[in-house]
Amino acid sequence: MTETSVPTVLRERASMQPNDTAYTFVDYDKDWNGAVETLTWAQLYRRVRNLANELGRLVSVGDRAVILAPQGFEYIVAFLASLHAGIVAVPLAVPQGGVSDERVSSVMADAAPSVVLTTSSVVGLIGDYVKAGADGPAPSVVEIDKVDLEAQPGPGPSEDDVPEIAYLQYTSGSTRTPAGVVMSHKNIMTNYQQWAFDFFSVHGRIPPPGTTIVSWLPFYHDMGLYLGICAPVLLGVPAVLTSPMAFLQRPARWMQLAASNSRTYTAAPNFAFELAVRKTSAEDMAGLDLSDVQTIATGSERVNPAALQRFTQHFAQFNLPDTAIRPSYGLAEAAVYVATRAAVEPPVIVRFDADKLSAGTAERAEGRSGTPLVSYGMPQSPTVRIVDPETRHECPEGVVGEIWVHGDNVAQGYWQKPDETAATFGSEIVGSSPDTPDGTWLRTGDSGFVFGGELFVVARIKDLLIVYGRNHSPDDLEATIQEVTHGRCVAIAVPDSQTEKLVVIAEVRDRGESQEAAEKLAVVKREVTSAISNSHGLAIADLVLVPPGSIPITTSGKVRRSACVEQYRGRRFARLDA
Repeated sequence: MTETSVPTVLRERASMQPNDTAYTFVDYDKDWNGAVETLTWAQLYRRVRNLANELGRLVSVGDRAVILAPQGFEYIVAFLASLHAGIVAVPLAVPQGGVSDERVSSVMADAAPSVVLTTSSVVGLIGDYVKAGADGPAPSVVEIDKVDLEAQPGPGPSEDDVPEIAYLQYTSGSTRTPAGVVMSHKNIMTNYQQWAFDFFSVHGRIPPPGTTIVSWLPFYHDMGLYLGICAPVLLGVPAVLTSPMAFLQRPARWMQLAASNSRTYTAAPNFAFELAVRKTSAEDMAGLDLSDVQTIATGSERVNPAALQRFTQHFAQFNLPDTAIRPSYGLAEAAVYVATRAAVEPPVIVRFDADKLSAGTAERAEGRSGTPLVSYGMPQSPTVRIVDPETRHECPEGVVGEIWVHGDNVAQGYWQKPDETAATFGSEIVGSSPDTPDGTWLRTGDSGFVFGGELFVVARIKDLLIVYGRNHSPDDLEATIQEVTHGRCVAIAVPDSQTEKLVVIAEVRDRGESQEAAEKLAVVKREVTSAISNSHGLAIADLVLVPPGSIPITTSGKVRRSACVEQYRGRRFARLDA
């Protein structure tokens, strides 16, 4: 059992500020300019209790409830009602119609839910996934919008008596089959305190009056779930939300919403910063001012320094403070948040000698040369150490190793995967320093180092490219490539007869089949090849130019590198440069 949880805090909000607006959803599907709907804390709590009561009649405490609903109030109510009823929530994305969704199938088999929460608008898309399993009957299906959520709620489950586990956050599957991270109420509350301590340190560790959360991030992703659903409850501030599709259809909406609300706190992965710059014009921002934006956090993937600089420069004309940009590091296995620079100042970018960095040593480069990396500061909590992944000894400052994390925000493990849990969550540091806590540590799988007392992230260890015997971060190579192509790209190492060769897949706009179009593609190839050679000392064995949307990605927008290797080796990319 747990003393404090999201459901208990929600009850307090409904009691102490019942008529304050809790969530606003801007629906751009109903109206291109945005149809606005709102929920007060009292309205939200009533709906949550009614749905929790319905769940209590169907399933038992500790059962799993998979959420397969569109982004909107129904999803928020489904997640909070599951927690209220003592049921383990499993946030997922609605499967695409007409195609088999391997991620949904995998999670359904692994989580073995007793109930699926959906809506009447998409219930027809989930039929193939709601089937009896080998160990039991098919889960019940509840269409949230068909439950009378506005009725006077009767007695039901108490939010004071919830089980330890709150939800399962399934990983994106960018490097493996999705695994369910077991998240407890204690993990959530601890991570909230750590996050608030760092982001609101200059305001007494609480959000300043008038703060508004703005988010289009998907609720099924760890950052979107925490920012869009949990944070408004825990902080007691209103959230203005929309859907990922609304952002992708018109990226200008993100900064328009940020400018239209007070003291905005928002966040997004790296690709969103690139899109916002390319797709937000002065006309889009006419009459809008970003000077009141407090925080734009980056996360989900390694921060691209060039993308941050372009974003800051582009939106400076609309008075965006450069101090608002907050590069952040985290992962689902640590709830969501691990580190950011606590000082309210512009992001710190340091250039490191590329050759020495690939050899495992961080040394500042001279002038404008070298690999630019963003500082993530060093948190007081959780505890972060850089560890040699082979010897498990702590690495001294300036030496690249694996980032390890220790604290009560670290999840319990992976759902029903004891071996993976032990490997990822159960490691101990050998011969630790006096200020390093005893106990088990989370191995993040990310390489990084400490320089000047601050954390820098290099790459996913599994993603590191070994070309001619040297390690190269694909993020660094891709950042260089994007300076030329301004689109999604992926750098992969493909086995050759005796070594591994560097292959680059880059999305560019199809400029037709004219001679002029062919010449423009040739220019792109020459510029990319030259940039990689000059900046990284590498030769590209094959540069594949493909149309936008060709590179396979996860549901959270991360490139699926292993799938790219497979697709390349099978010659399945539709080359524009053929």
